[in-house]
Amino acid sequence: MKSCKVLMPIGSLGGGINQDAFDNGIAMGPDVIAVDAGSTDSGPAYLANGMCKYGRRMLKNDLKICLIGAKKAGIPLFVGSCGTCGTDNMVDECAEVAAEICREEGFHAKIAKVYSQQKAETLKQKWDQGKIHALEGAPEVNRETFDECSNIVALMGAEPFIEAFKNGADVVLCGRATDTAIIAALPVFKGCSPAAAWHGAKTVECGAQCADNNDGLGVLLTVDEEGFLVTPLLPNAHCTPYTVSAHLLYENTDPYRLTEPSGTMLTQDAVYTQKDEQSTYVTGSKFEHAKQYTMKLEGAACAGYQNISLVGIANRKVMADPEKWIRNISAHVEKYIKKLGVPHEDYSFNFKAYGYNAVIEGPPPAGTPPPREIGMLLTVTAKTQEQATQVAKVFNPFLLHFPADYDAATGAHEQLPSFAFPFSPVDCPRGATYEFKLHHVVDVDDPLELVRFEYVEV
Repeated sequence: MKSCKVLMPIGSLGGGINQDAFDNGIAMGPDVIAVDAGSTDSGPAYLANGMCKYGRRMLKNDLKICLIGAKKAGIPLFVGSCGTCGTDNMVDECAEVAAEICREEGFHAKIAKVYSQQKAETLKQKWDQGKIHALEGAPEVNRETFDECSNIVALMGAEPFIEAFKNGADVVLCGRATDTAIIAALPVFKGCSPAAAWHGAKTVECGAQCADNNDGLGVLLTVDEEGFLVTPLLPNAHCTPYTVSAHLLYENTDPYRLTEPSGTMLTQDAVYTQKDEQSTYVTGSKFEHAKQYTMKLEGAACAGYQNISLVGIANRKVMADPEKWIRNISAHVEKYIKKLGVPHEDYSFNFKAYGYNAVIEGPPPAGTPPPREIGMLLTVTAKTQEQATQVAKVFNPFLLHFPADYDAATGAHEQLPSFAFPFSPVDCPRGATYEFKLHHVVDVDDPLELVRFEYVEV
């Protein structure tokens, strides 16, 4: 029976690989080390600026562990979504770090740099051809949206990893790719069950999150022609039918239907069987090949500039109805902002009352007791940093003393309360803020159509 073992040492490169767990994984005889290095989880700023959320030192730490392990085992290393966002410059930076490690360790390696950043002109042509389609919840876009994005990437499937491997690459460093493609690539290439490869990849995409102990650990995925086996790398962790199946609920709207560039995995008939104390074997998944190959597009751009102020409030009258206080201070201060001459369409502001409703918006359920205290966070967003700062400064004195019982009609109120600023200066310029502009897919005639390769001998 054809089989392939994939070592997934951590959910994200740069998060800190556990060396003991990794060594155990190498001892299990993997055919490839596959590790994801990116995500949109931390917001649009990383894509907009083409930067990594992890420091270079931690990135090098994890990449070094993987490179040494791959070299000693004589197996390839696949990395996807380099530098968090997967832009071309982040692929180049990961390649620089890999080359630095190779020189320090005396290794020879053929490194494949695989790029998936897109030019606006290319996508405008696709738009004109009707080959770009909105996903559920996508923002409204037009042809000019592609020019507005500072960076756009297209998520690769398994094919670019396979292509680089076939061309003799020891290390494959890819731009933005689906988390699962990095892991499923070699099992699919080796003739294992596509359904098992993709379902197994989805299960282990976050390392040991599919185990009952996931503190910096990894897992080994073994894919064959019938199913897949998941085994954690340390003896105090266990992959059970519960933990393995539960991972399909992670960041998915439908745990039974999960779409990739080349098709959709169908998991409703999957059977999860405990094989030994630590491992679970899964069969019964299906894979429905797509009639049209698509790549998801991610684009981000600057959405304005921000200034924030934080004030701690423990006043009982404010605590009795924080939303009323927010409404009153907002209406009151806007009268002063008008005098600045800042056009109303150029700015916005909002309050988040941490300890009351900042995480789950809206009033708490009836009967919820008033909070003891809240951290009231004011965020001002404007077209320029100067405008954002001007508006924030107007709020400054009122954030310190605005009364809960203020009467807008008469201006009457009781004695002023005092709140607490934790920082000085009170208003803190945040600089640019960013937004995702694209949540779409693009039709391609070939999986490699929008992908570029560069090979480097180190």
